[in-house]
Amino acid sequence: MSQLNLWITAVGGLTLLLGLTTGFITSRAYLPSAPMTAAAAGVLLGPYGFDVLRFSPLSEPLPLLEVLARFTVAFAVTSIALRLDPRYFRDRARSLVVLVGPGMVVMWLLSSLVASLALPVGLVVALLVGAVLTPTDPVLANSIVVGETATENIPERLRHLLSAEAGINDGVAYLFVFLPVLLLTRPVETALADWLTATVLWEVLGAVALGAVVGTVAGRLERLESDRETLDETSVFTLTVALTFFVLGLAALAGTDDVLAVFVAAVVYNWLADPRAEEREQRVQEVFDRLFTIPAFVVFGMAVPWADWAALGWRGPALVVGVLLLRRLPMIVAVRRFVPPLDRPAASLFVGWFGPIGIAAVFYAILAVERTGTELVWTATSLVVAGSIVVHGVTAVPATHRYGDLTHEC
Repeated sequence: MSQLNLWITAVGGLTLLLGLTTGFITSRAYLPSAPMTAAAAGVLLGPYGFDVLRFSPLSEPLPLLEVLARFTVAFAVTSIALRLDPRYFRDRARSLVVLVGPGMVVMWLLSSLVASLALPVGLVVALLVGAVLTPTDPVLANSIVVGETATENIPERLRHLLSAEAGINDGVAYLFVFLPVLLLTRPVETALADWLTATVLWEVLGAVALGAVVGTVAGRLERLESDRETLDETSVFTLTVALTFFVLGLAALAGTDDVLAVFVAAVVYNWLADPRAEEREQRVQEVFDRLFTIPAFVVFGMAVPWADWAALGWRGPALVVGVLLLRRLPMIVAVRRFVPPLDRPAASLFVGWFGPIGIAAVFYAILAVERTGTELVWTATSLVVAGSIVVHGVTAVPATHRYGDLTHEC
């Protein structure tokens, strides 16, 4: 019981502190971001630091982190869906298709190339590491595009583009991750057939259908009750939280991509529900998003495999630098003329740099290790995630201010 109380005190106190100082932190270039602070706290308080917080008897590190990552990503994508105007996905469909279609394929291949050159692994494992590192993290992306500093310096079209892309590609990454997972666990012919039938048709398209149905029912009922003025304030505050939990659990039970199902359900709900209620629901959703984010990064800091990182030698830094420089920026520069919001070189450079890798990659890495037993996937992913937390956390505020000073768009 004392260990549980220590967890409650540490995580609650850190969440309280970061909640009270978020505005101050995001306006100062020399202060670490909230995710960086939470991860550092996990390192200091965990088994490699002062050993105040321990996993046992709560859970083993990776299963606990997987659960927290799953909830964190689910609430992050729901928050994005509620924050964006319902017409955004229709108006920017071409841009999003480019980024989530060929754009993700290019990021996957570039990340896999870096992994194959930096790590002592075969082609399929390199493709798996590349797939895990492909999605733009919605949690870290939210920390970059939300807040007064971002609003004052970054135009809405770029903030919305980063958010929408992060919300969609977290679910679509399931396709990229499970192709090498199947290739590692089954004969090639069987793996390809299972990927096309089970993964594409059921786990991904089925998730879209499930999310659309639940979102439609929830949105129409909410609008009906709101028009009748029978929906009280408490119900409004709990609706999207309950929707996120319900779809997350239902999709998992159905064997579909639960993160994608949650995002689709939230988008459809946002189309149909009363817009007056959506503003209040968004605020509540962002509260739950933050409540899961801080513990997830604390546990990540506790679970990082220092010995395995050290064993990589020069390969570790080479992987981090290669992925952060080559995974996204070349792709964004190449497709910028097909993505209208990236109409200026400064815009493409900003969006190309800020495609952080975080909790979504952690979730997929643990899932991949469970399915394939390839521990190197976790070692490589956790190292790149730590690098992204530090590098993107350190550069976010100065780059945001610099963009605003150069363009004067806001």
